[in-house]
Parts: sequence; C-alpha cells; structure tokens
Amino acid sequence: MTIATPLRHPDASSSQTMTKRGWWLVTMNILLPGSAQVVAGNRVLGRVGVLATLLLWLLGIVTLVVYLVSPSSIYTLFTQAGSLTLVQTLLIVYTVLWVVLTLDTLRLVRLIRTAPNARGWIAAFSVLVLVGLACTAGYASVVAGSARGALGDIFSAGPSQPPVDGRYNIMLLGGDAGPDRDGLRPDSMSIVSIDANTGQAVTIGLPRDLDPVPFPASSPLHAEYPDGYGYNDRCDVDVCQLNSIYTEVELYKPDLYPNAKKNKSEPGIEAMRDALEGATGLKIQYYVLIDMQGFADLIDALGGVDVTVTDRVPIGGDENLNGVAEWIEPGKRHLDGYHAQWYARARHGSSDYDRMARQRQLQDAILKQVNPVNVVSKFQGIATAGAQVMKTDIPQSMLGYFVDLGMKTRKLPVQQLELVPPTIDPTEPDYAQIQELVRQAVNPATAKPKGS
Repeated sequence: MTIATPLRHPDASSSQTMTKRGWWLVTMNILLPGSAQVVAGNRVLGRVGVLATLLLWLLGIVTLVVYLVSPSSIYTLFTQAGSLTLVQTLLIVYTVLWVVLTLDTLRLVRLIRTAPNARGWIAAFSVLVLVGLACTAGYASVVAGSARGALGDIFSAGPSQPPVDGRYNIMLLGGDAGPDRDGLRPDSMSIVSIDANTGQAVTIGLPRDLDPVPFPASSPLHAEYPDGYGYNDRCDVDVCQLNSIYTEVELYKPDLYPNAKKNKSEPGIEAMRDALEGATGLKIQYYVLIDMQGFADLIDALGGVDVTVTDRVPIGGDENLNGVAEWIEPGKRHLDGYHAQWYARARHGSSDYDRMARQRQLQDAILKQVNPVNVVSKFQGIATAGAQVMKTDIPQSMLGYFVDLGMKTRKLPVQQLELVPPTIDPTEPDYAQIQELVRQAVNPATAKPKGS
C-alpha cells in the first residue's frame, strides 16, 4: 500500500477522509502542479504538468546562476525581441496549463463528498491561488509583450560600436517641439561619457549659445564652415549658435547626411553630433534625443521625481513675470510631470545656464527613479511614454550591455563638467581650453598638467 492508494482510491463514504484528501490534492497542485493528477487522476496530464513545472524551475535556476555570474548576459537576453516572444509564449502556455490542472484537481477532490463546512474553503483557496498566480503570469506576459514593442519602437537594429579610449560617449539632446515652434529645436545639449568597464560617468554640458562652433574635417559641414559655424555671423538662419545647427540642416541642408534616416537618425541630429565632436574632441558613438513635449508623461509614469529647488521657478508668465500662474518654491520638492516639465523649460526669471543646471538635475533625478522595482511595477506606462519621448540610434543588441553598465553607474558619483561662464565664454570660446577640460574630466590621469 502506498500514499497514492487513499488518494486514488479513497473511502468516498467518509467525509473526513475525503476532506483530508481534498486538502492534500489542492496543496500538491500548488506546490507541484501535475502531481495531484499523477497520484489521483490522469497520469499523462499529470506528467505533462510536472515536467513543465520542473522545466520552468530549471530555467529559473539557470537564469539566476547566469545572472550572478554574468548579469550583462541576462540583460542582453531579455532585451531581444525573440527572447521576449519566447518568454511571453511560455508564460501563456504555462498559465493555461495551470488553469486546466487546477480545475481538474477540483474535479478530483469531489467537493460534494467533503465535509460541508470545508467545501467552500477548499474551493475558495484553490480559486484564490489560481487567480493570483494566473494574474501574476498574465501580467508578466503583458509586460514581456509591451517590452518587445517598446524596444522595437525605440532602439535600432544597427551594428554595435566599440568604445573609444575605453569609453562610450553618448550625445544627449533635449528637444522642444512646442506649438509655438516650427519643428523640434534642441535646447539642451550634453555628452555623457561612460567608462566601458567601471561605469564611471561624466556629464559634459554645452551652452546652446556657443558661437562659433568648429566641425571635424570629416564632417560635410566643415567645407561649408571651415572657420566654424557662426564665425563672423555666417549661417543660413536668423541666429548663429550651437542649437541653430540642427534647424539649419533640417530645413536647408538635409542632403549633407543622406544616410541619416536609414541609421535611425536625422540630418539635424548628425550635424549636432559633428558639432559636439568638433567642440569637445570626443568621438560620439550614439545619441539620445528626448522630446520635452512628452517629458511630463514619462515623469508621471515613473511616479514623479524628487529635486531640491534652489530658486523660485515660474510657471507661465512673460519676461517681466507678469501672468505667472504658479511658482515652484525653493526646498525639497516631489514634482509630477507637469511641474517637472516647467522646472526644466521655464525661461523667465533665470538664465539659460540656470535652466541647463535644472535640466541636468532632472536627468539625475530620473536616473534615481529608474530602479528594477519601479520599472517592473510601472512598466507599461514607462514603455508607452518612453516610445513617445525618446529617440536613439543605440542598437538593441547593445541594450543589455548598457543596462548592466548603467547599474554600475548608479552606484558611482556622476562627475559634472559645465562649459558655461565663468569657466568659458560662449561668445569667444577657447577650444583648446575646452578640450583640455574635457580630457581632464574623462581621463584625469592622462590630462596635460597646467603650464605644459
């Protein structure tokens, strides 16, 4: 006689025996789906359930071990469309199998034979566990599908690029395509330089009114502006300064960058890349463009951001601060999307350089909010907002690597280099000085000593 005997061939006349048997079967179905069928029902169905469960556990254990040994491998795996499709399919199939096994387990229990006061508890317990686990698996499946769609919308399928001098340099543009503007115009420009091994990052901020701006010899704009963009007020738009380059190329010279669209970029973005390379001396591998029009949605999806406000910032109003609808007051503030957007964009009552500092502050605040718990719990909103707000040429094949690198970056202090007055004069920039400051920031060990 084995333990399976009273489970498969119980004394159906004893409600006490049937109740104990019912709890045993329900518990077995929860701990090892399919085991209830193996000992008391359809053995073929049970073996399928047990095998599927053991395979799922094995996949989980292998994933955990690989994550502990090489996190970047797991990040890479789960940022690929094929892997996410497989995960979504497995979750759906296993959820359906679990539902079938649970309903079959309740059939095997034969509730009518259990004690009257136990029937409701056995059924309710089974249903609650079923609903909880099915909803969890269903949500995970939806997240996998949303991730696949968002990653495909945001990231390119282009080739990866190697680090230069051990670093990845990413151009970060904050663009504004507001209703009062003809197209998008980059209002904030910076380079995030990240050590390819340690994740140590330096943010280099450039003023939008930098003038003149040199281009590398390899740039098609170098022939147009050999002395620099804006030299002697020479340009093809009304204001000759750094952020005008995007507008000029988009409106009048898109043919200079014929491959931009194919590489998931724009002629104006490629022109800005050339300009920032010429100004800083850094080779920029990738860009990220954030459209401020959708910025509020991303902040709201993250649950808001925490910042320390040093000076009052107006919401609305004119240059004389007439008609201000509201003020963002000094102090520690938790900003929702609407207030964060105004905090980043407000032009009146402060200088362009103050606004640059606020935008950089918001970037840091957003990075602090991008943690695994926050992202998973609010993933759909973040994915939807991210697809509307962000554009980049970072290939999907590199995403896992950058996620791993970003995890390292979050643990380290981010260095800041603001190329603004009094450090530099944007109207008469000394590019030898600028490039030396950049070298000192990204690699202080090899920077030239003063006076050399």
